[in-house]
Amino acid sequence: MRTPHSARDGALARVRVPGGVVTAAQLTELSHVATEFGDGHLELTSRANIQIRGIADVHAVSGRLSAAGLVPPTHEQVRNIAASPQSGRIGGNADVREHVSRLDRELQMRPGLERLSGRFLFGLDDGRGDVLALQPDSAAVWHSADRAELILGGIATGRFAHTDDVVSAILDAAEAFLAAADGRWRMRDLDHATLEHVIGQLPGTSGSGESVVYHRVPRIGWLEQSDGTVMLGGVVAHGRITAQLAEFLGAVGTDIVITPDREILITDLSEGVADTVLRVLAPMGLIFDANSPWTHISCCVGAPGCAKATADVRTLAAQRVHSLAGDAEPVAAREHWVGCDRACGSPAGTHTLIIATPDELVTVSK
Repeated sequence: MRTPHSARDGALARVRVPGGVVTAAQLTELSHVATEFGDGHLELTSRANIQIRGIADVHAVSGRLSAAGLVPPTHEQVRNIAASPQSGRIGGNADVREHVSRLDRELQMRPGLERLSGRFLFGLDDGRGDVLALQPDSAAVWHSADRAELILGGIATGRFAHTDDVVSAILDAAEAFLAAADGRWRMRDLDHATLEHVIGQLPGTSGSGESVVYHRVPRIGWLEQSDGTVMLGGVVAHGRITAQLAEFLGAVGTDIVITPDREILITDLSEGVADTVLRVLAPMGLIFDANSPWTHISCCVGAPGCAKATADVRTLAAQRVHSLAGDAEPVAAREHWVGCDRACGSPAGTHTLIIATPDELVTVSK
C-alpha cells in the first residue's frame, strides 16, 4: 500500500493477505476504510488478496491499514502466500496454517527477498492439490503429516523436507531463483537448464511421492468441519463485497478465509450461529448456493474503472448470469470476462476466457 496503483477510478490499494486469512477486526477496519476513502467495496483477487478502489487519500488509507496489521514494515510487494483454504478444518494431509504465519514472518527477515516480483507466489498445499493448481513459484505439498515435497514453478522437484524445515526450504528456493533470475519475474520464466540448477541448490532429500490431482469443487454452502463446527462458504457477484456486508461479516467474530476462487469461508461456527449467519447475510448478497453461476463466472474491473478496458465487462458478466437463471447446473466450467487481452485476474486452471471489445466477444479456451 506504500506504493498505490493508479487507475482511472482513483488510486488502488492492494492488500496482501497471507493464506487468505482475515481476522474479524481486520475485515471490520477494511470495511470502514472502503466506506470512508474508497468506492465502498472490497474486491477479491485470484491470489486471495483484497483490493480497495477509488481511493482519494492514499496517506490516510496507508496509515489505517498499517495500524490494522495489513501492511508489513518490509517486503510488502512479495507477500503473495497461498495456502489450502480448508486446511486444518476439512480434509488434507496436514494442517498448514501455522506455516503461513511462519513463512510470512521469516520472509520479512530475509534481506534481498524484497526484490522478488510482486507476481511471485509462495504456496503451501496440504496435499489436496488446490494450491498446486495455481502454479506457485516456490511451494511445498504435504504427502504426509511430517513430509512435504518442494515444488518450483508448479513442477515437482523430487526433493522432500521434514515439515519443520519446509519454510526454510521454500525461502532458500526463492533466494536461489533470485541469484539466477537475470531479470525474470516468475520461476516458470526460467529455461530448463536454469531451473534444474536452482533445484540443485535445494536442501532436503530425494524421493518420490504420489501425483497430486486436483478437481475443483466450489467450497460453497454448509460445510462440516472435522471438529464438529461449521464452515459456511459463499461468493458475491463480481467478487466484490460491499462495505456493509464486510462489516456484518466482521461482526460474526471469527476468521474469514478468502480463496483464490474468490470464495468467502466463514469458519469455526456453531450450528446455531451458522444458521443465523445464513439468514442474515444471504439477503445482503452473500450467495451460499453452489449452483449459482457466480461460483464459476468472474471478471476484471473493465471500463470505465480501467483505462485499458474497452468494454463494461461487469455488466456483460451480470447479463450472462441473468441469462442462466433457472438452470439446474448453468455453468460447467470456469468463465472469466475481461475488457482487454491482458486478462487481469484470470484463474490459474482451465477456463474459458471471454474478451469483450466494443464490437464483439472473443472466446478463448485456456
